[in-house]
Amino acid sequence: MTGAAGGLGLAYSRLLAERGTHVVMHDVGAGTNGRGTDPLRIQHSADALRARGLSVQAVSDPIDHRAGCHALVQDLLQQHGHIDFLIHNAGWVEYQALEAIEDDAMERILCLAAKTPLWLAQAMWPAMRAAGGGRIVITTSDRALYPQYAQRGLSAYAMGKLAALGLVNVLALEGAGHGIVVNAVSPVAKTRMWGIDGEPDELHPEAVAHGVAFLASTRCQDGGWVLRASNGQFHALRLQEAEHVAYPRDLRAVSADSIESVALQWPAIARASVDVRS
Repeated sequence: MTGAAGGLGLAYSRLLAERGTHVVMHDVGAGTNGRGTDPLRIQHSADALRARGLSVQAVSDPIDHRAGCHALVQDLLQQHGHIDFLIHNAGWVEYQALEAIEDDAMERILCLAAKTPLWLAQAMWPAMRAAGGGRIVITTSDRALYPQYAQRGLSAYAMGKLAALGLVNVLALEGAGHGIVVNAVSPVAKTRMWGIDGEPDELHPEAVAHGVAFLASTRCQDGGWVLRASNGQFHALRLQEAEHVAYPRDLRAVSADSIESVALQWPAIARASVDVRS
């Protein structure tokens, strides 16, 4: 469980531990800008759960590069012999105007949102495959999925969260034959990333945790979904091709043979899509 020192990650850890799972809680203790480290932050959170009799473990090893992710996983496998699930929750929001985005900031976002879960999954994959399965949950965001929820200054953030969704799609396919079920979660809760200290007045992390715990459990048998989770409500979605499409030669779509034809038929080409809820 990454990003487990507070907010959503702490809520996920608490619920899973209450259900009898031993939870390895990971957090480097970065600030709200994604920089710095403070291993005491995750230690204090884990201590509070252990004081309630829950089985948790605190780790704070760096996971911003492939070697670190693999080393962490190998250490946990040596300690416990198996890893049943990965929930990648670590993240932060950094607003930057388009003209101000530089390579180092872009790299930090892409690393945490997409590269880190890739390296962690890569390291866990052989053990999960040998064990006959596992569960992987990677965090995306409505800010990237829906144009109406996009926000100015979140170009890098949205890119990282959509990259995470692409990763989920491929891992779900590759894991299907090995019992490895991979999904995404798009959660909404008032946490430190909202500038909230302490208990929020609404949109509680605990109201999201039940859906994420389901995705991490053996009860979840379907991969390649995005679970939108907010305020105790859940909605699963994924992009699905229309029936009878023979990709890529026949999209069963509007035909056009010129710029003018595309322009003339644009209302039909850009017709509103149907939101099919499951």
